[in-house]
This record gives sequence, C-alpha cells and structure tokens, in this order.
Amino acid sequence: MARPVSALSTREKSLTESLIRLSEINSGSLNSVGVNRVGALLSQWFCQSLNCQHQSIDLPPYTLFNTDGSRNMQPLGKLHLLRQRPEAPLQVLLTGHLDTVFPADSGFQRCQWLDKELLRGPGVCDMKGGLLVMLEALSAFEQSPLAQQIGWTVLLNPDEEIGSPGSASILANEAEKHDLGLIYEPALPNGQLAGERKGSGNFTAIIAGVAAHAGREHHLGRNAICAMAEYITALDQLNGQRDGVTINVGVVDGGVTTNQVPDQARCRFNIRTRIRADEQWCQQQLQIIGQRLNNKEGITLNLHGGFGRSPKLLDPAHLALFQLVTECSEELGVPLSWEPTGGCCDGNNLSAAGLPNVDTLGVLGGNIHSNREFIRLPSLVERARLSTLILLRLAEQPETWRRERMQ
Repeated sequence: MARPVSALSTREKSLTESLIRLSEINSGSLNSVGVNRVGALLSQWFCQSLNCQHQSIDLPPYTLFNTDGSRNMQPLGKLHLLRQRPEAPLQVLLTGHLDTVFPADSGFQRCQWLDKELLRGPGVCDMKGGLLVMLEALSAFEQSPLAQQIGWTVLLNPDEEIGSPGSASILANEAEKHDLGLIYEPALPNGQLAGERKGSGNFTAIIAGVAAHAGREHHLGRNAICAMAEYITALDQLNGQRDGVTINVGVVDGGVTTNQVPDQARCRFNIRTRIRADEQWCQQQLQIIGQRLNNKEGITLNLHGGFGRSPKLLDPAHLALFQLVTECSEELGVPLSWEPTGGCCDGNNLSAAGLPNVDTLGVLGGNIHSNREFIRLPSLVERARLSTLILLRLAEQPETWRRERMQ
C-alpha cells in the first residue's frame, strides 16, 4: 500500500473533532451567514494544509414565490474555488456542498454520541464528513511525488440541497476545464456507490381565484384552494403513467381566514425523471393540466420553475472511472459496487456537462435529512484512504484519463 494511504490510519480522532466543530455551525441552505462561516473555516483549512489558490464567488439570490405570487429573494452563501497546478497533465474536479437541509431555527443543532463509533448530528454524513474526507485525501496525496501529475480544483458550493440554482453555471463551466470529477456525497445506506441517478425538477404553482364573503356572497367567489386541490390531484395521477417518473407535492398553503372564499393558493412540487425524454413528457402533461385549470372562470394558474438536473446515465467514460474506484476499494479490502438511485446531486450537473464522475465518495452513515442523521466515524479515514489511492492511481497514468475538453 502506498505510504500516503497508510499514514492516514491515525487521523480519526482529529477528524472527529473537526467534524463536530463544522456540524455545530448551522448551515441551512438559506442561512447564508452560517454557510459562509463554514465556507470560510474550510477554505482556511484547505489553504493551510495545501497552500493552494483560493477564490470566493458571490452567487445570485435564490427566488422563492410567496402564496400571492410575489417573489422573495433569499441571499445565498459564497461559492469557494481552491486550485492547485492548473497546468498539470490531468485535471480533477472535486466538489462538495457547504449547506444542509436544517434551517437556522431547526431544533437539530448539536452532535451527540450514540456509541464509540457512531455520532449523530446535523450534516455529519451529508456532507460535512465528506468535506473532511476530501481535505484529508488531498493532504495525503500531496505528500507523494506523483502529485505533480495531477492538477485539481475543489469546488465548495452553498446551495446543493436546494438544487444548486446559483452554482449550476459555475459547475458546468468547471466541468469543461477538467478530465473527471470526484464528489463527496455520502455513500448509499448500504455503503455502496450511487451509479445512475434520476433527474429532478422543482416547480411552484400559484393559483389566483376571487375573494368573497363566505356567508353573504359565497357564490361570487372562486375558491383558489379548491382549484389547487384539483390541480394536485391531477399531478398525483401522473404517477405510474410513465416508467420511472414520480411527482411529489411537498408544500401547500393558501387562504387567510375561514369566513372568506380564498383567492390565493400555492403548492411546490418535485418531479424525478429516469431519462431525458421524460422531461418533455412532463412538460406536456403540466401544460394540459394547467390549461384545464385556466379555462375555469375566475381561476388563474401560473407555474414557475423547471428541470435543474438531468438524469445521470453511465456511459463508457463513467464506467471506466467506476471500475477504477472498485479496484481501489478491493485493494484496500473493502470492495464496493454501484447501483442506481432515485436521488440526485451535483454529479447530475457534471455529467450533463460531459464530465465523468463518481459522486458518493463521502462517509458512511444514515438517516440523512432527518434529526436522526448519523455517521460511522471510522469511515472518515476509510474513505480518505480510498480517495487518496484513487488519486495515486490516476497520477500513475494521467494520459489514460484525459478527455477532449475545452481548454
């Protein structure tokens, strides 16, 4: 085993201390202050350990639609780029997100030991543990003379958990400059790698009706909530009509008081797709359903949003990279395989931009996106060893992994 890999065996205690520090800084996607604290701390650690170039980038605000259709512009945290050897023969893009799904007012803010190997806490698995794996692997890799064969960029974005709306263009731009990607989302619950991933679209539907007194002039009103109920029912009936396509209505609100016919209603929903052609089919169905609602007297529906992540399919370049990862895992005595998943991540974005990538190189744990989220702490070192070995194997034959790309 290469010396940089074996040297990682004593690092679990230090990594755990750093993980607790990171995880107890709230970095919900719309808590830009907390996201920036995490980004500043991690960037400091990267620069101190790796002596790399650092750039922070302001992103445009995130648009949320209120029930009345007005826009609520939410600031996002900064995106960070850290670079080393942009002139090297092989260029590798490593990505991870700073944000979590836990808002600033969440009741889940502190870490708690479950036993000597399991730690529960916000973002410990998804994906602050993965960010530390990335840093640790690069620090170990830089100790090898082979490091000169690889140039790398670390991209830390603040908005992955809401679909990377502000960072999508930067992800695509960086994908064009690199030969392959390594992403530090957590492993699947069984410890394996995610292979093919579904695509995703997020939508907000706003329905306007006509307000009226619920007793005196009920007949003059046009109930926006009832119209929304019809719309949601039609959305739900699309489930099962096309293989692999699912529609989930996640947020519904409307109205002001019970003695008024409500003239406002809003729903937010997500669509998952299996292949790119599913997007066109979904758009057609949404248009049909929307037109039916808009034909009702006094009812107006406006739909916002779209598909932000296309399905990730495994072409030969992806399969070759996955094969390398599994060979490295076998060498370390923890063999891995890959399997499809309905989840999506920035690996979808990079794949759509033509960059082959493996996107579950982070830690092992479970119950992510809940207040029971936990990490298996030995996986911090295990996954750092895996990524270090992957980088070393790439550096042994950089010309094998180069692809045609924009310079």
